[in-house]
Amino acid sequence: MGETIIEKIIRHNTGKAVKPGDIVTVNVDRVMIHDIFIPFVAEKFEEMGFQKLWDPDKVVLIYDHLVPASQQDDTRHFHVGDAFAAKYGMKNVHRSDGICHQLMTEAGYVKPGNIVFGTDSHTTTYGCVGAFSSGIGYTEMASILGTGTMWIKVPETIKVVIDGELPENVMSKDIILRLIGDLRADGATYRALEFSGSTIENMSVASRMTMANMAIEAGAKCALFTPDEKTAAYCNVELDDYQKSLVGDEDAVCMKTITYKAEDFVPVMACPSQVDKIRDVSELQGETIDQVFIGSCTNGRLEDLMAAAEVLKGKKVADFVKLIVTPASRKIYRQAIELGILDTLAEAGAIITHPGCGLCCGRTGGILTDGEKVVATNNRNFLGRMGTSKVQIYLASPKTAAACAVAGKIVMPE
Repeated sequence: MGETIIEKIIRHNTGKAVKPGDIVTVNVDRVMIHDIFIPFVAEKFEEMGFQKLWDPDKVVLIYDHLVPASQQDDTRHFHVGDAFAAKYGMKNVHRSDGICHQLMTEAGYVKPGNIVFGTDSHTTTYGCVGAFSSGIGYTEMASILGTGTMWIKVPETIKVVIDGELPENVMSKDIILRLIGDLRADGATYRALEFSGSTIENMSVASRMTMANMAIEAGAKCALFTPDEKTAAYCNVELDDYQKSLVGDEDAVCMKTITYKAEDFVPVMACPSQVDKIRDVSELQGETIDQVFIGSCTNGRLEDLMAAAEVLKGKKVADFVKLIVTPASRKIYRQAIELGILDTLAEAGAIITHPGCGLCCGRTGGILTDGEKVVATNNRNFLGRMGTSKVQIYLASPKTAAACAVAGKIVMPE
Protein backbone atom coordinates (compact mmCIF):
# COMPACT_ATOMS: atom_id res chain seq x y z
CA MET A 1 0.00 0.00 0.00
CA GLY A 2 1.25 3.48 -0.85
CA GLU A 3 1.93 6.27 1.60
CA THR A 4 1.02 9.93 1.92
CA ILE A 5 3.76 12.50 2.45
CA ILE A 6 3.11 12.77 6.19
CA GLU A 7 3.30 8.97 6.55
CA LYS A 8 6.65 8.92 4.74
CA ILE A 9 8.09 11.65 6.97
CA ILE A 10 7.02 9.86 10.14
CA ARG A 11 8.25 6.47 8.89
CA HIS A 12 11.65 7.96 8.06
CA ASN A 13 11.84 9.56 11.50
CA THR A 14 10.67 6.59 13.58
CA GLY A 15 11.94 3.72 11.43
CA LYS A 16 8.55 2.04 11.18
CA ALA A 17 5.55 2.27 8.87
CA VAL A 18 2.53 4.09 10.25
CA LYS A 19 -1.13 4.59 9.45
CA PRO A 20 -3.62 7.31 10.40
CA GLY A 21 -4.60 7.14 14.05
CA ASP A 22 -1.34 5.56 15.24
CA ILE A 23 0.22 7.19 18.29
CA VAL A 24 3.98 7.53 17.80
CA THR A 25 6.91 9.31 19.39
CA VAL A 26 9.05 11.30 16.95
CA ASN A 27 12.52 12.77 17.24
CA VAL A 28 12.28 16.52 16.76
CA ASP A 29 14.61 18.22 14.27
CA ARG A 30 14.02 21.83 15.32
CA VAL A 31 11.81 23.94 17.56
CA MET A 32 10.83 27.60 17.54
CA ILE A 33 9.72 29.71 20.50
CA HIS A 34 8.63 33.32 20.07
CA ASP A 35 8.67 36.17 22.54
CA ILE A 36 5.09 35.87 23.75
CA PHE A 37 5.58 32.31 24.99
CA ILE A 38 9.19 32.22 26.20
CA PRO A 39 8.39 33.15 29.86
CA PHE A 40 5.84 30.33 30.10
CA VAL A 41 8.13 27.83 28.37
CA ALA A 42 11.03 28.76 30.65
CA GLU A 43 8.93 28.44 33.79
CA LYS A 44 7.46 25.09 32.76
CA PHE A 45 10.85 23.71 31.67
CA GLU A 46 12.36 24.32 35.11
CA GLU A 47 9.19 23.20 36.89
CA MET A 48 9.58 19.86 35.09
CA GLY A 49 13.04 19.53 36.61
CA PHE A 50 15.15 19.60 33.47
CA GLN A 51 18.77 20.65 33.92
CA LYS A 52 19.75 21.18 30.28
CA LEU A 53 18.36 21.46 26.76
CA TRP A 54 18.38 18.27 24.71
CA ASP A 55 20.25 20.20 21.98
CA PRO A 56 20.70 23.99 22.27
CA ASP A 57 21.53 24.28 18.55
CA LYS A 58 18.09 22.94 17.60
CA VAL A 59 16.23 25.60 19.56
CA VAL A 60 15.38 28.95 17.95
CA LEU A 61 14.11 31.96 19.94
CA ILE A 62 12.60 34.82 17.95
CA TYR A 63 11.48 38.23 19.18
CA ASP A 64 8.80 39.35 16.70
CA HIS A 65 5.34 39.73 18.25
CA LEU A 66 6.24 42.28 20.91
CA VAL A 67 8.67 44.46 18.96
CA PRO A 68 8.66 47.32 19.31
CA ALA A 69 7.28 46.94 22.82
CA SER A 70 3.82 48.46 23.15
CA GLN A 71 2.89 47.51 26.72
CA GLN A 72 4.81 47.80 29.97
CA ASP A 73 5.10 44.04 30.50
CA ASP A 74 6.52 43.34 27.03
CA THR A 75 10.13 43.94 28.03
CA ARG A 76 9.85 41.26 30.72
CA HIS A 77 9.53 38.71 27.92
CA PHE A 78 12.82 39.93 26.42
CA HIS A 79 14.65 39.76 29.73
CA VAL A 80 13.33 36.28 30.53
CA GLY A 81 14.17 35.09 27.02
CA ASP A 82 17.71 36.43 27.10
CA ALA A 83 18.34 34.94 30.55
CA PHE A 84 17.02 31.53 29.46
CA ALA A 85 19.12 31.57 26.29
CA ALA A 86 22.27 32.49 28.22
CA LYS A 87 21.68 29.93 30.97
CA TYR A 88 21.17 27.02 28.57
CA GLY A 89 23.58 27.93 25.78
CA MET A 90 21.12 28.92 23.06
CA LYS A 91 22.80 30.76 20.20
CA ASN A 92 19.94 30.90 17.69
CA VAL A 93 18.29 34.06 19.00
CA HIS A 94 16.77 36.62 16.62
CA ARG A 95 16.02 40.03 18.03
CA SER A 96 13.65 41.78 15.66
CA ASP A 97 15.11 40.20 12.50
CA GLY A 98 11.68 39.40 11.17
CA ILE A 99 8.59 37.29 11.68
CA CYS A 100 9.27 33.84 13.13
CA HIS A 101 7.69 31.81 10.33
CA GLN A 102 9.59 33.71 7.68
CA LEU A 103 12.90 33.36 9.49
CA MET A 104 12.62 29.62 10.16
CA THR A 105 12.92 28.76 6.47
CA GLU A 106 14.71 31.89 5.26
CA ALA A 107 17.55 31.46 7.77
CA GLY A 108 17.89 27.76 6.98
CA TYR A 109 16.58 26.27 10.20
CA VAL A 110 14.01 24.05 8.47
CA LYS A 111 14.88 21.58 5.71
CA PRO A 112 12.69 19.33 3.55
CA GLY A 113 11.56 16.24 5.47
CA ASN A 114 12.21 17.72 8.92
CA ILE A 115 9.83 17.47 11.88
CA VAL A 116 9.47 20.88 13.52
CA PHE A 117 7.29 22.32 16.28
CA GLY A 118 6.70 25.91 17.33
CA THR A 119 4.75 27.82 19.95
CA ASP A 120 2.49 29.39 17.34
CA SER A 121 -0.43 27.94 15.41
CA HIS A 122 0.95 29.14 12.07
CA THR A 123 3.97 26.88 12.40
CA THR A 124 2.23 24.89 9.64
CA THR A 125 3.99 27.37 7.32
CA TYR A 126 7.13 25.22 6.97
CA GLY A 127 5.21 22.61 5.02
CA CYS A 128 5.99 24.87 2.05
CA VAL A 129 9.42 23.17 1.90
CA GLY A 130 8.11 19.69 2.63
CA ALA A 131 8.56 19.67 6.41
CA PHE A 132 6.06 18.34 8.93
CA SER A 133 5.57 21.38 11.14
CA SER A 134 2.85 22.15 13.63
CA GLY A 135 2.01 24.46 16.51
CA ILE A 136 2.03 23.33 20.14
CA GLY A 137 1.54 24.82 23.61
CA TYR A 138 4.22 25.83 26.10
CA THR A 139 3.93 22.63 28.17
CA GLU A 140 4.62 20.44 25.14
CA MET A 141 7.46 22.76 24.13
CA ALA A 142 9.06 22.51 27.57
CA SER A 143 8.89 18.73 27.30
CA ILE A 144 10.59 18.75 23.90
CA LEU A 145 13.34 21.06 25.20
CA GLY A 146 14.18 18.46 27.81
CA THR A 147 13.72 15.26 25.82
CA GLY A 148 14.02 16.06 22.10
CA THR A 149 10.91 13.98 21.44
CA MET A 150 7.18 14.54 20.98
CA TRP A 151 4.20 12.23 20.72
CA ILE A 152 1.77 12.68 17.86
CA LYS A 153 -1.21 10.96 16.36
CA VAL A 154 -0.63 10.22 12.68
CA PRO A 155 -3.13 12.41 10.81
CA GLU A 156 -5.38 11.42 7.95
CA THR A 157 -4.63 13.19 4.68
CA ILE A 158 -6.85 15.41 2.55
CA LYS A 159 -5.34 15.59 -0.92
CA VAL A 160 -5.80 18.86 -2.82
CA VAL A 161 -5.05 18.71 -6.55
CA ILE A 162 -4.91 21.94 -8.59
CA ASP A 163 -4.12 21.90 -12.29
CA GLY A 164 -3.90 24.64 -14.90
CA GLU A 165 -2.81 28.28 -15.09
CA LEU A 166 -4.13 30.87 -12.67
CA PRO A 167 -5.84 34.00 -14.03
CA GLU A 168 -3.62 37.11 -13.99
CA ASN A 169 -4.99 38.74 -10.84
CA VAL A 170 -5.37 35.59 -8.77
CA MET A 171 -2.71 34.76 -6.19
CA SER A 172 -2.12 31.75 -3.95
CA LYS A 173 -3.92 33.67 -1.17
CA ASP A 174 -7.11 33.44 -3.23
CA ILE A 175 -6.62 29.68 -3.57
CA ILE A 176 -6.19 28.99 0.12
CA LEU A 177 -9.08 31.28 1.05
CA ARG A 178 -11.33 29.44 -1.42
CA LEU A 179 -10.22 26.09 0.00
CA ILE A 180 -10.91 27.23 3.58
CA GLY A 181 -14.34 28.41 2.46
CA ASP A 182 -15.06 25.02 0.92
CA LEU A 183 -13.68 22.98 3.83
CA ARG A 184 -14.98 25.35 6.52
CA ALA A 185 -12.97 26.35 9.58
CA ASP A 186 -13.09 22.85 11.07
CA GLY A 187 -13.09 20.81 7.87
CA ALA A 188 -9.45 19.68 8.11
CA THR A 189 -9.16 19.40 11.90
CA TYR A 190 -6.09 17.29 12.79
CA ARG A 191 -5.63 16.31 9.15
CA ALA A 192 -2.72 16.81 6.79
CA LEU A 193 -3.40 18.89 3.68
CA GLU A 194 -1.30 17.52 0.82
CA PHE A 195 -1.03 19.80 -2.23
CA SER A 196 -0.20 18.65 -5.76
CA GLY A 197 -0.93 19.35 -9.43
CA SER A 198 0.60 21.47 -12.17
CA THR A 199 -0.52 24.75 -10.59
CA ILE A 200 1.29 23.85 -7.37
CA GLU A 201 4.41 22.73 -9.27
CA ASN A 202 4.56 26.10 -11.03
CA MET A 203 4.25 28.07 -7.80
CA SER A 204 7.15 29.79 -6.08
CA VAL A 205 8.11 28.67 -2.59
CA ALA A 206 6.75 32.00 -1.32
CA SER A 207 3.32 31.28 -2.80
CA ARG A 208 3.32 27.81 -1.27
CA MET A 209 4.28 29.41 2.04
CA THR A 210 1.11 31.51 2.00
CA MET A 211 -1.02 28.39 1.56
CA ALA A 212 0.79 26.32 4.19
CA ASN A 213 0.54 29.24 6.61
CA MET A 214 -3.24 29.39 6.39
CA ALA A 215 -3.86 25.63 6.47
CA ILE A 216 -4.45 25.94 10.21
CA GLU A 217 -7.47 28.15 9.47
CA ALA A 218 -9.25 24.99 8.29
CA GLY A 219 -7.98 23.18 11.39
CA ALA A 220 -5.16 21.30 9.63
CA LYS A 221 -2.40 19.68 11.67
CA CYS A 222 0.03 20.37 8.83
CA ALA A 223 0.21 21.26 5.15
CA LEU A 224 2.68 19.57 2.83
CA PHE A 225 4.20 20.36 -0.55
CA THR A 226 6.55 18.01 -2.38
CA PRO A 227 10.14 19.34 -2.32
CA ASP A 228 11.47 20.21 -5.80
CA GLU A 229 14.33 22.18 -7.34
CA LYS A 230 12.75 25.46 -6.22
CA THR A 231 12.68 24.11 -2.68
CA ALA A 232 16.32 22.99 -2.94
CA ALA A 233 17.41 26.43 -4.17
CA TYR A 234 15.45 28.23 -1.46
CA CYS A 235 16.76 25.96 1.31
CA ASN A 236 20.27 25.92 -0.17
CA VAL A 237 20.43 22.12 -0.16
CA GLU A 238 20.80 19.34 -2.67
CA LEU A 239 17.80 17.06 -2.21
CA ASP A 240 18.73 13.56 -1.06
CA ASP A 241 16.83 10.38 -1.94
CA TYR A 242 14.59 10.70 1.11
CA GLN A 243 13.64 14.28 0.33
CA LYS A 244 13.00 13.43 -3.32
CA SER A 245 10.67 10.62 -2.20
CA LEU A 246 8.29 12.99 -0.43
CA VAL A 247 5.53 12.62 -3.00
CA GLY A 248 2.09 11.26 -2.18
CA ASP A 249 1.83 7.81 -3.75
CA GLU A 250 -0.98 7.20 -6.24
CA ASP A 251 -2.26 4.28 -4.19
CA ALA A 252 -1.97 6.05 -0.84
CA VAL A 253 -5.15 6.07 1.24
CA CYS A 254 -6.51 9.60 1.67
CA MET A 255 -9.54 10.72 3.63
CA LYS A 256 -10.68 12.53 0.49
CA THR A 257 -9.39 14.27 -2.61
CA ILE A 258 -10.43 17.78 -3.64
CA THR A 259 -9.76 18.82 -7.23
CA TYR A 260 -9.71 22.32 -8.70
CA LYS A 261 -9.11 23.86 -12.11
CA ALA A 262 -6.84 26.89 -11.76
CA GLU A 263 -8.80 28.80 -14.39
CA ASP A 264 -11.88 28.74 -12.16
CA PHE A 265 -10.30 30.75 -9.33
CA VAL A 266 -11.20 34.43 -8.90
CA PRO A 267 -10.10 37.08 -6.38
CA VAL A 268 -11.88 36.45 -3.08
CA MET A 269 -12.03 37.84 0.44
CA ALA A 270 -12.73 36.42 3.88
CA CYS A 271 -15.44 38.65 5.34
CA PRO A 272 -15.76 39.77 8.97
CA SER A 273 -15.32 38.00 11.26
CA GLN A 274 -14.79 34.44 10.08
CA VAL A 275 -11.93 33.08 7.99
CA ASP A 276 -14.26 30.69 6.18
CA LYS A 277 -16.82 33.36 5.26
CA ILE A 278 -15.55 33.64 1.69
CA ARG A 279 -17.04 35.89 -0.97
CA ASP A 280 -15.92 36.84 -4.46
CA VAL A 281 -14.46 40.34 -4.45
CA SER A 282 -16.85 41.22 -7.29
CA GLU A 283 -19.77 40.72 -4.86
CA LEU A 284 -18.29 43.14 -2.32
CA GLN A 285 -17.28 46.03 -4.56
CA GLY A 286 -18.09 49.51 -3.33
CA GLU A 287 -17.71 48.86 0.43
CA THR A 288 -15.72 51.82 1.76
CA ILE A 289 -12.62 51.13 3.86
CA ASP A 290 -10.38 53.00 6.30
CA GLN A 291 -7.14 51.05 6.14
CA VAL A 292 -5.16 48.50 4.13
CA PHE A 293 -2.47 46.26 5.55
CA ILE A 294 0.04 44.38 3.39
CA GLY A 295 2.39 42.14 5.36
CA SER A 296 2.49 39.40 8.03
CA CYS A 297 3.81 35.83 7.91
CA THR A 298 1.11 35.16 5.30
CA ASN A 299 1.88 37.80 2.70
CA GLY A 300 4.90 39.92 3.64
CA ARG A 301 7.36 38.34 1.23
CA LEU A 302 9.18 39.95 -1.66
CA GLU A 303 6.77 38.69 -4.31
CA ASP A 304 3.86 40.06 -2.26
CA LEU A 305 5.43 43.51 -1.96
CA MET A 306 6.30 43.38 -5.65
CA ALA A 307 2.71 42.50 -6.60
CA ALA A 308 1.41 45.41 -4.52
CA ALA A 309 3.97 47.78 -6.04
CA GLU A 310 2.90 46.81 -9.56
CA VAL A 311 -0.67 47.79 -8.71
CA LEU A 312 0.38 51.01 -6.94
CA LYS A 313 3.02 52.26 -9.40
CA GLY A 314 2.17 55.76 -10.52
CA LYS A 315 -0.91 55.89 -8.31
CA LYS A 316 -1.77 57.36 -4.91
CA VAL A 317 -3.47 55.86 -1.90
CA ALA A 318 -6.99 57.26 -1.52
CA ASP A 319 -7.54 60.19 0.82
CA PHE A 320 -8.32 59.15 4.40
CA VAL A 321 -7.05 55.58 3.81
CA LYS A 322 -3.94 54.40 5.64
CA LEU A 323 -1.83 51.87 3.74
CA ILE A 324 0.56 50.06 6.08
CA VAL A 325 3.21 47.78 4.60
CA THR A 326 5.28 45.43 6.78
CA PRO A 327 7.98 43.27 5.15
CA ALA A 328 8.25 39.82 6.75
CA SER A 329 11.99 40.10 7.50
CA ARG A 330 14.98 42.42 7.42
CA LYS A 331 16.30 40.51 4.40
CA ILE A 332 13.08 41.10 2.48
CA TYR A 333 13.10 44.74 3.59
CA ARG A 334 16.61 45.20 2.17
CA GLN A 335 15.77 43.37 -1.06
CA ALA A 336 12.70 45.55 -1.52
CA ILE A 337 14.86 48.65 -1.07
CA GLU A 338 17.44 47.45 -3.60
CA LEU A 339 14.76 46.67 -6.19
CA GLY A 340 13.02 50.04 -5.73
CA ILE A 341 9.85 48.37 -4.44
CA LEU A 342 9.74 50.37 -1.23
CA ASP A 343 10.26 53.59 -3.20
CA THR A 344 7.21 52.77 -5.30
CA LEU A 345 5.14 51.96 -2.21
CA ALA A 346 6.31 55.09 -0.38
CA GLU A 347 5.58 57.32 -3.38
CA ALA A 348 2.05 55.92 -3.45
CA GLY A 349 1.63 56.96 0.18
CA ALA A 350 2.36 53.77 2.09
CA ILE A 351 3.54 53.74 5.71
CA ILE A 352 6.38 51.20 5.75
CA THR A 353 7.15 49.61 9.10
CA HIS A 354 9.86 47.47 10.61
CA PRO A 355 9.37 43.68 10.18
CA GLY A 356 7.22 42.22 12.94
CA CYS A 357 3.84 40.85 13.97
CA GLY A 358 2.42 43.88 15.78
CA LEU A 359 -0.54 44.88 13.64
CA CYS A 360 -1.57 41.35 12.70
CA CYS A 361 -1.84 40.32 16.35
CA GLY A 362 -3.36 43.64 17.43
CA ARG A 363 -0.40 44.91 19.44
CA THR A 364 1.06 47.92 17.65
CA GLY A 365 1.64 49.59 14.31
CA GLY A 366 -1.80 50.63 13.12
CA ILE A 367 -4.52 49.02 15.23
CA LEU A 368 -8.05 50.19 14.50
CA THR A 369 -11.09 51.28 16.47
CA ASP A 370 -14.86 50.86 16.51
CA GLY A 371 -16.55 50.91 13.12
CA GLU A 372 -13.37 50.98 11.04
CA LYS A 373 -12.87 48.60 8.14
CA VAL A 374 -9.55 47.17 6.99
CA VAL A 375 -8.53 45.06 4.02
CA ALA A 376 -5.58 42.99 5.17
CA THR A 377 -3.30 40.28 3.80
CA ASN A 378 -2.79 38.48 7.09
CA ASN A 379 -4.37 35.20 8.15
CA ARG A 380 -7.10 35.93 10.68
CA ASN A 381 -10.04 38.31 10.83
CA PHE A 382 -11.39 37.31 14.25
CA LEU A 383 -13.15 39.84 16.47
CA GLY A 384 -10.56 42.02 18.20
CA ARG A 385 -7.68 40.72 16.11
CA MET A 386 -6.50 44.12 14.83
CA GLY A 387 -8.04 46.48 17.35
CA THR A 388 -11.42 46.59 19.08
CA SER A 389 -14.08 43.91 18.66
CA LYS A 390 -16.01 46.31 16.42
CA VAL A 391 -13.30 46.52 13.74
CA GLN A 392 -14.30 44.80 10.49
CA ILE A 393 -11.47 42.84 8.86
CA TYR A 394 -11.51 41.62 5.27
CA LEU A 395 -8.72 39.23 4.27
CA ALA A 396 -7.41 39.43 0.71
CA SER A 397 -4.39 38.96 -1.54
CA PRO A 398 -1.71 41.68 -1.89
CA LYS A 399 -2.98 42.58 -5.39
CA THR A 400 -6.54 43.00 -4.18
CA ALA A 401 -5.45 44.89 -1.07
CA ALA A 402 -3.33 47.33 -3.09
CA ALA A 403 -6.18 48.00 -5.52
CA CYS A 404 -8.50 48.71 -2.59
CA ALA A 405 -5.98 51.16 -1.11
CA VAL A 406 -6.05 53.23 -4.30
CA ALA A 407 -9.82 53.13 -4.66
CA GLY A 408 -10.60 53.73 -0.99
CA LYS A 409 -13.12 50.93 -1.20
CA ILE A 410 -13.30 47.28 -2.07
CA VAL A 411 -12.60 46.76 -5.76
CA MET A 412 -11.37 44.02 -8.08
CA PRO A 413 -7.58 43.97 -8.65
CA GLU A 414 -7.68 45.12 -12.27
